[in-house]
Amino acid sequence: MPELPEVETTCRGIAPHIEGKRVASVIVRQKQLRWPISPEISSVLPSLNINNVSRRAKYLFISTDKGTLIIHLGMSGSLRVINADIPPEKHEHIDIIFDDNSCLRYKDPRRFGCLLWTSGPINEHKLIRLLGPEPLSNNFEIDYFYPKAKAKKRPIKSLIMDGHIVVGVGNIYASEALFKAGIHPQRAANNISKARLQRLVIAIKDILAQAIEQGGTTLKDFVNSEGKPGYFQQTLNVYGRAKQPCLACKSPIKQVVIAQRSTFYCPHCQH
Repeated sequence: MPELPEVETTCRGIAPHIEGKRVASVIVRQKQLRWPISPEISSVLPSLNINNVSRRAKYLFISTDKGTLIIHLGMSGSLRVINADIPPEKHEHIDIIFDDNSCLRYKDPRRFGCLLWTSGPINEHKLIRLLGPEPLSNNFEIDYFYPKAKAKKRPIKSLIMDGHIVVGVGNIYASEALFKAGIHPQRAANNISKARLQRLVIAIKDILAQAIEQGGTTLKDFVNSEGKPGYFQQTLNVYGRAKQPCLACKSPIKQVVIAQRSTFYCPHCQH
């Protein structure tokens, strides 16, 4: 599943190839993803220039003078920039074609993503307005996070995956950040000291920044290829490593389910 680093890499990958271009046409082969595709994408977007491509949480924004296209990649979505004459493959549902015959093509086998249009202020859209701060921004720091944590008895892993608290800390990176901070994922958020929560804030920022940096090596993949950024798998310490030895202490990594998500941790290093 694309998480924040993968979405950020996608944003950086497609932006240089579509910003400043004029949309010539839009082809919609599948009208129903997680929600119906906004009809404005076909009726309004053609003839508009792309001003900017940006990211908020796991959403991509493609901005024009008349509105913004909101894209979420869901569980299996991806974007690539190709020549519009290349025949679509299975599950390639949307083509945004530009004047130079280049094409931003959206693929989503599981169809859990979305393409929505808004003509209003993007930060007031119902999907965006209640989101928490970006984890790599100065708005996510201990003086913000500590009171949020002290007010909640829920497991700390659930808290940091709550997009109303902080955006974009998906399942993989939540497990990795908690390992780096030495915090057990099931520990109640309100039962963790301020000093340890400070380490967690730093760990979240470090893990996500490293993943984005590694993803940057795949930017070329967004043109004439699969358009999928590389994941952070080569340096995972706990995620997906159940029963394997901890890389720090050799204790077997354990797996539990928290809020219906598989969670991995070291019982010796995390408490």
